[in-house]
Amino acid sequence: MKTIRVVLDTKLLKAADLAARRQKVNRSALIRHALQEHLRRLRELELEEQDRRGYVAQPQREDEIRVWEDAAAWPEH
Repeated sequence: MKTIRVVLDTKLLKAADLAARRQKVNRSALIRHALQEHLRRLRELELEEQDRRGYVAQPQREDEIRVWEDAAAWPEH
């Protein structure tokens, strides 16, 4: 691991310290976890946008959709 310096305003620092105490972790662990979660969410958003662009560029055909709708339908008795 590397040590870095991060500038936080007083209100954010107090909130981070309170959250760290509640989670029973130190400030560094809290910030690491928060950054990991943020990066994971960003990656998820990137993948969702990539999917969206793909469907815009090549929309599903009606016959492709119908196959899945038929498979998902409840059987009639």
